[in-house]
Amino acid sequence: MSDLLAINGLRAGYGQAVVLPGMSLTLGEGQVLALLGRNGTGKTTLINSIVGLTRRFGGTVALGGLDITPMRPDQRARAGIGWVPQERNIFRSLTVEENMTAVAQPGPWTVDRVYEMFPRLKERRSNFGNQLSGGEQQMLAIGRTLTLNPKVLLLDEPTEGLAPIIVEELLRALDTITRAGGICSIIVEQNAQKILGLADRVVILERGAIVHDAASSALKADPAVLERYLGVSEGVNLLPALR
Repeated sequence: MSDLLAINGLRAGYGQAVVLPGMSLTLGEGQVLALLGRNGTGKTTLINSIVGLTRRFGGTVALGGLDITPMRPDQRARAGIGWVPQERNIFRSLTVEENMTAVAQPGPWTVDRVYEMFPRLKERRSNFGNQLSGGEQQMLAIGRTLTLNPKVLLLDEPTEGLAPIIVEELLRALDTITRAGGICSIIVEQNAQKILGLADRVVILERGAIVHDAASSALKADPAVLERYLGVSEGVNLLPALR
């Protein structure tokens, strides 16, 4: 399988500060990568660098064999980089439907298909973004990104601050989305319990570098790794596989 996303020797950061000293990472179509690490280890910086929001000091980012390194963030989005930021960044003064139709590109993910995935959004299709609950805003942020029909889906802390019942609903939806084919996904999450059942592969960062890269099943079998890098107890009850 050819790489859908290929990061090679990426050095990036903010201002004069280099946060990623030389990141190399590849993902194939259909792969779901859980990106773990303590606060300040470079997880969001990596996501922002793929989107094109950081200062690049060296290295490349390629999407489906196309070098997108010189592209602006909006050009990367049109090329196939789908991003759901931690802040969600929905258009609060537009309706649910307007949020999605404003950015939609042709492809299998239509507004109607998003409504099938998130019936709550269909019920609130005429509501403005600022009239939605936090969970509904997150569903809209994900749905809006899907209507771009991305090749790579980047989710930064998608379950943060949400009620457990909403987290379960989102994780089920993300499992369906990531198994639908045609894309690869990187999900940043601080809580390994939430995401290991969804991911195929786990990468753990420390100081902007990869210190662990293995199948999710291998991490479940060796929870001492979580204790070593994340401070998670070996006795933790990891999220069972969703599929």
